[in-house]
Amino acid sequence: MGISMTMQEYLEDNHVQYDIARHSRTGSSAMTAEASHVPGASLAKGVVLKWDDGYLLAVVPASRRVDLDKVSALLGERVHLATEEEASTLFPDCDTGAVPIFGAPYRVACVVDERLEGGSDVYFEGGDHRSLVHVSGEGFGRLMYGMPHGHISG
Repeated sequence: MGISMTMQEYLEDNHVQYDIARHSRTGSSAMTAEASHVPGASLAKGVVLKWDDGYLLAVVPASRRVDLDKVSALLGERVHLATEEEASTLFPDCDTGAVPIFGAPYRVACVVDERLEGGSDVYFEGGDHRSLVHVSGEGFGRLMYGMPHGHISG
């Protein structure tokens, strides 16, 4: 499949240069980082949460877990994990379980872990379990501009 059309258009619309690397199929973000020889702190992953009768995309380093209490405190409302089936309906051009890190093009609210800021490179899955997208830290900042940021992982 490769990078999803929605993600590709979002990158291009925001004038962010990117490259794509292929890797063997993996079952988790941590495994993708290992297979791709990318530090887990530089690989961003999306986690879908239920929030306020809707959904929220939490973006954290692959080496960390979303802290639901921290996200709830940041938003002022309780959140909990969405099911894989719920998540897959939000991102129809992505493989099941391949959650993107961009909420905006899918009309899903998004919050970003501050630990992803300031790095020189950020990597993320492209919409399947075999494509890894690479952008500069500056490009990642541009893509996440205006999204709430905070310490949301543990």
